[in-house]
Amino acid sequence: MKVSARNTISGTVKQIIPGAINTEVTVEVAPGIEMTGIITKTSAENLELSIGQKAYVLVKSSDVMIAVD
Repeated sequence: MKVSARNTISGTVKQIIPGAINTEVTVEVAPGIEMTGIITKTSAENLELSIGQKAYVLVKSSDVMIAVD
């Protein structure tokens, strides 16, 4: 797999919530640390996602913000 995204994080699919148009997918990237993405229903079906499956979270953004209290 070759992608242009600089931030590629591997993990395990923990939750899949299908909707009428989009599917919410949660991936555990470290013990107790989860990242959630929303992809099209068609993409989720094409990826044949299942709980426990290894997957990658790709983050591509021109800006990354950091905040503190």
